Amino acid sequence: MQSALEKAIELILSGNRELINILSVTAKMSISSSLIALLIGVPIGIALGSASFRGRSSLVVINRTLMSMPPVVCGLLFYMLFSGVGPFRSMKLLFTVKIMIMAQVVLITPIVIGNMESYVAAVAAPVRETARGLGLGKGKTLLLLLNECVYQIFSVYLLAFARAIAEVGAVSMVGGAIAWKTNVMTTAIMQYTNRGDFSIGIALGIILMTSSLIVNIAISLLQRRVGR
Repeated sequence: MQSALEKAIELILSGNRELINILSVTAKMSISSSLIALLIGVPIGIALGSASFRGRSSLVVINRTLMSMPPVVCGLLFYMLFSGVGPFRSMKLLFTVKIMIMAQVVLITPIVIGNMESYVAAVAAPVRETARGLGLGKGKTLLLLLNECVYQIFSVYLLAFARAIAEVGAVSMVGGAIAWKTNVMTTAIMQYTNRGDFSIGIALGIILMTSSLIVNIAISLLQRRVGR
């Protein structure tokens, strides 16, 4: 085990080509999916948290249900839609990074919506009261609310990115964990460990845990800033 650890560190320091490729695919998938989820989820989350309309409670319940969707269920759904017998088979997206991003967006967007909705629901009333006292119109009230959410948006994005980078179930089903094409850190760790090649698995594990630590430190700092 010690020799495997030493070799893993050597692989990281030497810039192994296969390792770099896996990290590149992971970064492309995680950054793209988390940004798309943020762009979709933030407006919906703010709307759910600040507005009052018929059916709002039902939408919140549906979103919370989607937040707990098992990744393998999401992967199965996309596999059925885009496989050789699915309605979207002509698009030929199965076993590509594009469909991995699509599956990730479906998994992550409800998390973005849920976090934004919870936060906005807590601050919307005080913001409206402040805006009313200042004599602000609806447009400026919305801008004031958005300003209040700035740090929360950054925090939610980091949470979405952390969720994307750690995902394995859906991406392995729709991406196929193909070497040099769709293999990401989580699927590669499983793949190489099953082969008995612990050095690359450990190297990827070190990088994944370091990335998660950095992201969680950033989230913690942002949450402290929001709490002030």
